[in-house]
Parts: sequence; structure tokens; C-alpha cells
Amino acid sequence: MGSPLILASLPFAIGIVMLGLGLSLTLDDFRRVGQYPKAAVVALLCQIVLLPAICFGLVLAFRLPPELAVGVLLVAASPGGPTANLFSHLFGGNVALNVTLTAINSVLAVVTLPIVVNLSAGYFLPDEAALGLQFDKMLQVFVMVLGPVAIGMLVRARVPEVARRLNLPVRALSIVVLVGAIYAVLYSEREHLVDYFVSVGLAALVFNIVSLLVGYGVPRLAGVDHRTATAVGFEIGIHNTGLAITVALSPTLLNSAEIAIPGAVYGIVMFFTATGFGWLISRRARKSVS
Repeated sequence: MGSPLILASLPFAIGIVMLGLGLSLTLDDFRRVGQYPKAAVVALLCQIVLLPAICFGLVLAFRLPPELAVGVLLVAASPGGPTANLFSHLFGGNVALNVTLTAINSVLAVVTLPIVVNLSAGYFLPDEAALGLQFDKMLQVFVMVLGPVAIGMLVRARVPEVARRLNLPVRALSIVVLVGAIYAVLYSEREHLVDYFVSVGLAALVFNIVSLLVGYGVPRLAGVDHRTATAVGFEIGIHNTGLAITVALSPTLLNSAEIAIPGAVYGIVMFFTATGFGWLISRRARKSVS
């Protein structure tokens, strides 16, 4: 399943990504949810309840092989990534809300991600009794996700100048980590890549588009303004695929390159679809103003 060095370094790599998130957060980012109560509640319901349910329906409709089905649901359970903040900024979204939602979703994912993984593994892989995330593995996810975030927040609170200087390099390193994780998955499964892309490529694309549309459309139906709905759209549509890939590949967690494949495919697809989505909703907003 690829280089043992790459596999061993994956938890540290995702730690860098989460450290970068922590360096950009303060306690006010968690408190700020009170400023956008409707948007926050709608976004969290979409992320935690609606998205996994839609994803489950999609993997059944596409008749994905069991491991790939679990992999797509793992992506659905992963929180929004820091990249969502960047896209929201580029296309006029409420970036402060993005930061708040990313912070809250990252905390909630420690509980919700294992639940979705265990339920999906139990449904699609009933014979793989050891595949789910048991309590000791859930503790690893907790440490891997929240530990670096807490350290980053502490650094920002105590030595804000150091956090400011580290912010850009760590963000750049986070992108390198994501690209490296995707490469590790694709390289380890290079002999079966064509088959995997045929099997899961369209499902990942449809799920990504649906995620963006749900993230933007549901808040709009709930009466949320365009700028705030744009932020939610990117938050729901752009997942932390680095986390999904790490959970799938790590020998002490799921230890499956096949389960990691959807995360790698989604990680490639989402940049193109998010760009197109941002352009379309920005154009639509300009037309409605004029």
C-alpha cells in the first residue's frame, strides 16, 4: 500500500493541516456562531445529517464496490477544509462564517466521523469486523484533529506575532500535504487507477456538485442572504480530504488504500467544481443586483 515512510508520516502531515487551522482561530470564532444562528444551524444540519444521507443514496444508486462506498461516505463525514475559506474569499462569501463553521465542524467531526464510518462499514462491509473506528481508534482521530488545532490556537493567543509569521508557510505546507496525500494514494493503487476512476469518478463528481448546491441552496431557501449562503456552499462542498485520506490509509485506523481512493478523487475534482460554482453564483448575484 505504498511506502511505509509515507504511511507513518500521514498523521503528522494532517497534524500540520490542523495546526494551520488552529493558527487562524481564536475563541471568538466559536462564540461568533451567535451572530449567524440561522446560517450556522442550517449549515451544521446539512453537514451532519443531510449530506451523509444524500451520499448514502448516491453510493447505492451508483452501485459502488463496498470499499469505495465507505470511502465516499468517509469524505461526506469529513469537515470542511481550510480551502473553503479561500474560495469563499475569492467569490465574495462571508469568510468569518467559514472560519466559524470550519472550527465547529472540526470539533464535531471527532464524534460524527467515526459514527458515519462505523455505520457505513457495518452496512457495506459486514464481514470486516475490525474495520470500523473503535474507541481506541476514535481517540487517535481526536488527538490527530483537535490536538494540533488546540496548539495552534494557544500559539496565536500567547504569541500572536509567531502565529502571524507561521500562518502563510503552514498554509502553503498544508497544500503540499494534500497533494502529497493524493499522490500517495494514486501511486499505491496505480495498477487499478483506471478501474477506480471509472467506478468512483462520476459518483465523486455528482456528490461534489450536490454538496455545493445543497450548501448554497438550502440556506437560501431558509432565507439566508447570498453572501452567507456562498460561505455555507463552500463549507459544505469543500471537504478536508486530507483528513479522509489519512484516516483511510493510516495502518492504525482503517488501513485501506481502496477506501482512500474516493478522497483522492474528490480532492482533485473539488477544485474545478468549486471554481465553476463560485463563478456561476457570483455571476447570478451580479445579474440580480443589476
